[in-house]
Order: sequence, then structure tokens, then C-alpha cells
Amino acid sequence: MNHASTHCRVAAFKLSITLALAAPLLTPVRAAELDYVYGAFQRGYFLTAFGLATQRATDKNDPKAMTMLGQLYADGDGVPQDDKKAAEWYKLAADRGDRDAMFALAMFRLAGRAGPRDRDQSAKWLAAAAKLGHPLAAYDLALLYMEGQLFPQDFNRAADLLRVAVNAGNSDAQYALGTLYKEGRGVKKDMAEAVRLFSLASLVDNTDAEVEYGIALFNGAGIAKNETAAAEVFHRAAVQGSAVAQDRLARILADGRGAPKNAVAAMKWHLVSKAHGETDLMLDDFVNGLDAKTREAGEKAAKPYLDALKKPPE
Repeated sequence: MNHASTHCRVAAFKLSITLALAAPLLTPVRAAELDYVYGAFQRGYFLTAFGLATQRATDKNDPKAMTMLGQLYADGDGVPQDDKKAAEWYKLAADRGDRDAMFALAMFRLAGRAGPRDRDQSAKWLAAAAKLGHPLAAYDLALLYMEGQLFPQDFNRAADLLRVAVNAGNSDAQYALGTLYKEGRGVKKDMAEAVRLFSLASLVDNTDAEVEYGIALFNGAGIAKNETAAAEVFHRAAVQGSAVAQDRLARILADGRGAPKNAVAAMKWHLVSKAHGETDLMLDDFVNGLDAKTREAGEKAAKPYLDALKKPPE
């Protein structure tokens, strides 16, 4: 069972788009002082968090409190949503060395919030935050080095940055670094290490990683061959909406390798994967060879999934 190389190309990776604050790195004294601010925020007492953060930002010139104010204005929590004020507070905090504010500014510039989109400025703030060890900034900056447009393409640098995010438990970084080890770009080719990273990302349902991990298990590449375990991984990713996993699961059920033969289920997953845009001529032939009763059952089994695809996004 092979897998299209396009699945591992840089285009498959996505820049972070959330502005959720990373856990603040505070000394014990400062952590105690800010406990009330973050405690109020985490419990949803946004007005209280706003008041406490404003006091600390004004009286103590505290960058973490400034970042909190930026977060509140960015999301409209407890105050009217205001990108301009959010960016101003983030900038004040970033100028004082807060890596979370730097990352937030990078995302603002990338999304065109509080001003026009500016990838150069976004990259600048990503680099600053990554230098201070911000895991999501390190991940996004690694993708820019892999892309090779804003920066000269440098897979060695990308791998180093991905390790920062991997060490923080980022599943997207685990998957991305795994592909570098699989292909030997920026690192020495090491399929065992690639599979280890794919398996880690699979633990938190990263579907791209699940597909790679399932393929490795099925083929015995970098790990002991285990078709049954592969089928279970593909099933998990298929339910989560991965067209590639749905296609691979359909083949397994059609062939009876890793799971008992089940023509109805095989047809179901084939129809669902086709609806997602996956093409598989072998499975087309398999379905065409089924009797009318089995095909009817397969179509009925696929219908809830196909109907869900037709619903407009909420």
C-alpha cells in the first residue's frame, strides 16, 4: 500500500490561525501576582480580568497584563471587540519582550487584522517569538523556511525549529518533522524516527499523521508490520473525515487484509472517500462487480455520511 507523495509536500502544512495564549512563562513571584488575572480569565470572569490586567499594565508596566488586554480586545471578551486596541496592547507587550504578544501580532499581520495583510511583518514577529521559544511561532516559522518564499528554503533550519514545537507537544510539528525524517530533508533519512513522530501525533487524532502511521504499520516500514493495527488507525482517521484513510480502509475491507472482508463497508467508505475527492479505479471496479443487493446496502450505509457533506457549514 503506497501513499501519494503530495500528502507530504509543504503545501499540506497549515500556518497556525488561532490566537490562544500559550501558558505564560513567569517567575514564581510574577506568577503569584498574575494568578488573579489569569484565574479570572480562565473562569470566564472577563470584566474582572480586564480590570485587574488594566491595573497591572498601568501600575506595573507588566507585559503579560498587556498581552491579556490584547487578548480580551481581540476576542471581544468583557469588552467590545476592537482589533486596533488589541494590536496596540500586543505591540506594547511585544516591545517589552513578551513572546505571546509577538506571536499574536504575527497572526494579526497574517490575517490582515488591524491593518492590511503583511507577511513580511508576520514573519518578523514569528522569528522574534520563535527565538524566545514560542512553540507555535517556531512551527509556523519552520513552514516558511520549508516554503522558501519569505526566507531562503532551508530544511535544516526548519527541522531545528520544528523540534522546539515537538518538544512542546505540538502534533502538527510532530507530523511535519516526521515527513522530513521520512524524506531525508534537513535531517538524515530515518523511517523509524518518522514513524515514532507520526505515532505521537496520532495520539491526539492528527489525521494526516494517522494516515502516515497506518501506512507504515500496513507496510512494515520503520515499524513491525501489523495490518490489524493499521486497519484500526485508518478507521479512526476515516471517521474523522480523512479521505485518504477512508480510501485505505475501503481497500482493507475489500481485500480482507487487516480486517475481515466486508463488501458493504468497503463500498460505504469508497463512496464517502469519492465524495471527498479521492479517486481509486481499483475500488471502482470492485464496486461495479458487486451484486445489486450488496450495492444497495453499501449506498444505504454511506448515505448518512454523504448527507452530512451536503449540509452547509454552520
